[in-house]
Amino acid sequence: MNTKMKQKVAFALVMGMLTTGIISFSLIAINLGFSERFLGSWLQAWVTAYVIVIPIILVVSPRLQAHIDRIIK
Repeated sequence: MNTKMKQKVAFALVMGMLTTGIISFSLIAINLGFSERFLGSWLQAWVTAYVIVIPIILVVSPRLQAHIDRIIK
């Protein structure tokens, strides 16, 4: 794997962690509040979202970027 691909994968992993963590935290807090179930529910939601989002970022993002580049040029 070349350096550019490593950077893209690392970016996807970190960005996915941040975005899914923030969104799942916010939605669980809104819907459940900070009850005794919060931490477990949040971690479960976070892991589920992360597993779904990483492949999407890696597969959809390059295609979307190419499409946007064509529109803007």
